[in-house]
Amino acid sequence: MNANKRADITKGLHVNIILKKDQRSGTLTEGYVKDILTSAPIHHRGIKVRLEDGQIGRVKEILD
Repeated sequence: MNANKRADITKGLHVNIILKKDQRSGTLTEGYVKDILTSAPIHHRGIKVRLEDGQIGRVKEILD
């Protein structure tokens, strides 16, 4: 699975994302996808998602 392909990201998927505020440090946040926010089929920095707890960031790793 590829974190840059929208087709590989589904609701409920367990992922690590990077939040905007953590881009410099590279700290990842773990959670489950609630909504997919990127409409493009591929995005070079990762697909932007909203986690179930409301945090928004780009998918860096798929954990499932």
